[in-house]
Amino acid sequence: MEFRQLGESNLQVSVITFGAWAIGGWMWGGAERKDAVEAIRASIDHGVTSIDTAPIYGQGLSEEIVGEALKGVPRDKVQILTKFGMRWDLTSPAGTLAFKSKDNNGKDIDIYKYAGKESVIKECEDSLKRLGTDHIDLLQIHWPDVVTPISETFEAILRLQEQGKILAAGVSNYSVEQMKEAEKTIKLASNQVPFSMVEKTIESELVPYCIANKKGILAYSPLQRGILTGKVKPGHAFNAGDTRADSKFYRPENITRINAFLDELRPMAESKGATLAQLVIRWTIERPGITVALVGARDANQAIQNAKAIEVKLSPEEIKYINDKLAKVELV
Repeated sequence: MEFRQLGESNLQVSVITFGAWAIGGWMWGGAERKDAVEAIRASIDHGVTSIDTAPIYGQGLSEEIVGEALKGVPRDKVQILTKFGMRWDLTSPAGTLAFKSKDNNGKDIDIYKYAGKESVIKECEDSLKRLGTDHIDLLQIHWPDVVTPISETFEAILRLQEQGKILAAGVSNYSVEQMKEAEKTIKLASNQVPFSMVEKTIESELVPYCIANKKGILAYSPLQRGILTGKVKPGHAFNAGDTRADSKFYRPENITRINAFLDELRPMAESKGATLAQLVIRWTIERPGITVALVGARDANQAIQNAKAIEVKLSPEEIKYINDKLAKVELV
């Protein structure tokens, strides 16, 4: 495995990090707990040391599964990354309504973006309990809360850092301006944002800022929720509750165009004894400014295949070939 420093923090993370969204089941059409635990343990056995989760993933379930999987693992051998600021359990509304959803049992829930000071502290304490640990390596705000002053939110984070409950502070889905505002209160280690071969929006402004200011970037959905594996075909049937069905990337015509692009990469992948997904993951962590690729897995085999992407090597000429082919992909 390869490791990189997250910003200017003391945190060293594995460049392939286990993304624990899917194992929470929520928005992914369910998940098997036993398989999820085995997936995390298999990742660790194959060199992955960093696990990224969040309370909202399965409304606590993902964090509980991570905690279960890490029992018996020396705490200094893994880095736990989690989040706050997406509340589904408020007794009275606060912040802004993000969207309405259903939990894993089909019960209606209202999800609010809220990062008030006391709420941040409560969420951290709840996460520590679910994870079964005394500290979180990186605590990130999940989405901007446009109601609460950023200074208030990060004063709470600063307090948690001073108490040793978190080691480093990060953001997720923040703009450059929001990062600058947060930096007035605390030093940020990173920003977690969507990035993939077919979703490169952050390269216009955010990536140059993070490079210039030594901030890490954790790229989530580098496989674009599975479509860049080459295994999704037009007419793919999704389980109930799987929100990928509503994604523009999963429109039949876009599935066709993405698969045509991936077909042009197959010979390269095959020549390296790699899968398309492994080639895509390696391309992602070679991209300027990208520190980490967050990759999910629902079972041990997927987790092992993800970790083995580190064995794939790409020359400058091969990266240029991929980029040239990618430049011709037009999605609708």
